[in-house]
Amino acid sequence: MPAPLRLVFMGSDALALPVLNSLADCPDSPATIVGVFTQPDRPHGRGQKLEPGPIKVWAQSRGIPVFQPERLGPEDAVRVRDELRADASLVMAYGLLLKDDMLAAPRLGTFNVHTSILPRFRGASPVATAVASGLDETGVTFMRLVRKLDAGPIADCERVAIDSHDTTADITSKLSAAAVPLVTRCLRGLTAESLEFREQDESLATYCRRLAKSDGVLDFERPARSLAARINGLFPWPGCTVEIEGVTVKLGLAVAEEKGDAGSPGSVIGSDDEAVRVATGSGVLRLLRLQRPGGRMLPAPDFVRGFPLEAGKKLPSTAMPPLEAGQPFPRA
Repeated sequence: MPAPLRLVFMGSDALALPVLNSLADCPDSPATIVGVFTQPDRPHGRGQKLEPGPIKVWAQSRGIPVFQPERLGPEDAVRVRDELRADASLVMAYGLLLKDDMLAAPRLGTFNVHTSILPRFRGASPVATAVASGLDETGVTFMRLVRKLDAGPIADCERVAIDSHDTTADITSKLSAAAVPLVTRCLRGLTAESLEFREQDESLATYCRRLAKSDGVLDFERPARSLAARINGLFPWPGCTVEIEGVTVKLGLAVAEEKGDAGSPGSVIGSDDEAVRVATGSGVLRLLRLQRPGGRMLPAPDFVRGFPLEAGKKLPSTAMPPLEAGQPFPRA
């Protein structure tokens, strides 16, 4: 049986923890993690105290060397190649740019786990954009990393269904779990020199961007299904909101009735034992969870007991900025 790969992991998000645990704990793991690169400690909380990220905490608990450069330089490529003697590097939600010397430092190259079914949703917010776009499925893709944004050749993909009640938080958890079998079989293929890559079809490539609070607006002239997807896709960040009598109400979960009571788009139709019902350009939007400033996210029946939403109340509409494009978005 071939020896496990000497693997350098590069990531900063808790999304990667199931993959790391699997690689570290599996008796016949395809890789030994010999070093971890993660972003520097950042200030958190009211006191703005520097705190380590989840990947650093994990690596330190395992006694794995941790490196935290603000930017990757030539010395980091030398470390990966000569000090850590890496066979491969695996990148997963790292957040720093890798230049050519870093990509080429490991013996077999540098690989990436991207949270979409490439070539769709290259860029910064693939999970949220997939959910907000109303797709029925998304996935995680194992690819060879190149300098061009998420454009490297693809080896394999693990697909994940998006259900009507799934938010981005839910799908992120599903993708995190789906990455475990994907990474395991791809690293086994690398070890056996049997993993095959195929180039992406550039004609099918789309791009997503970093989200902002300004994205959390709703246009009730749009169909209910589109609005529900937007609300669920932008939860927990940045969150969709509506202004109701000067109060900014955050929406945490919604579903659509494809057929329902007619009404002026944005008008509250009423409430039932599960949702606040709002008329849209097509169908009825069912708001299942709502939150007022300083409060908790509540099921709709609990919310309206303290914040009545009478039938006929009109919710304002605002044009919704696009989240997907056929070319990279300009940097903000």
